[in-house]
Amino acid sequence: MQSPRLPWLIVFAAGAAGAAEPYPNRPIRVINLFPAGGSTEVILRPVGQKFFERNGQNLVIDSRPGAGTNLGTEIAARAAPDGYTLLHATSSLAINRTLYPKLPFDAVRDFDPILLWAEAPNVLVVNPNVPVKTLRELLELARTKAGGLAYASSGSGATNHLGMELLRSMAKIELVHVPYKGGGPAQTALMAGEVQLLFNPPSSVLPFIKAGRMKPIAVGARKRIETAPDLPTLDEAGLPGFESGVWFGVLVPAKTPRTVINWLNAELNTIIRMPDVRERLAAVGIISTGSTVDEFTAYLRSEIEKWGRVVKASGARVE
Repeated sequence: MQSPRLPWLIVFAAGAAGAAEPYPNRPIRVINLFPAGGSTEVILRPVGQKFFERNGQNLVIDSRPGAGTNLGTEIAARAAPDGYTLLHATSSLAINRTLYPKLPFDAVRDFDPILLWAEAPNVLVVNPNVPVKTLRELLELARTKAGGLAYASSGSGATNHLGMELLRSMAKIELVHVPYKGGGPAQTALMAGEVQLLFNPPSSVLPFIKAGRMKPIAVGARKRIETAPDLPTLDEAGLPGFESGVWFGVLVPAKTPRTVINWLNAELNTIIRMPDVRERLAAVGIISTGSTVDEFTAYLRSEIEKWGRVVKASGARVE
């Protein structure tokens, strides 16, 4: 017996005349905050394929990079609240709230969260010549080295910069920040010995770890990652509660009908938790999560508070 197909037609009031329309009855635009072909599309493409198969409508990726993700975020904030524009946000939505002195949108007021659907935790790696194997040994070395160890980042305010500042604060050690123009140059600097430490996503560092050009210490996730099951979390290694990486979530413009929000939450949760989608993402170090609307709402607020404290303590600022 064939299982019943998830119903996709819901009705809500739309337009000045209050005409009833089915949802979705046309393609849905998903604003992507990074250049085409980047890591965010690794999630969007398999989800979009499943969405079309189930609902007969496309999720159209509209890449709007620029201004530290603020350009595309503003476009999403100003879009009609009809369910046909989604924002594919990352941790930068929470970080930028404090990092930038003035923004043309409000991350809380101007959006309604749909779900937190994936995370890519950062992996703490060191240059192979650094004489440590564990987090405990690394922290002891940092405490004894005059001036502290140097770490690379992909730029001031980036997740790998603030993740290291969180490590510095929680471990009470001295570190020297050396920013580079992107994650690639930061990794090159680490392997060349210009710096000793780096936080970067699994998909970026695992090939170099296997080649012996980087040494892994721990991963900033709540649990171990499938692509490196022998690598402990920083929590296990001695920093309870430590988490650092990039999260991915979906939001819509504020005042989108609640029926649409609830439908999108149920549908996207179903897709992101499909075994083949989970496996495809896990292969590149991305963990499928899923959440309720309320869980993501609370998580976003907690992330704004968490990274706000780190940004202020680090002195990071982008004009």
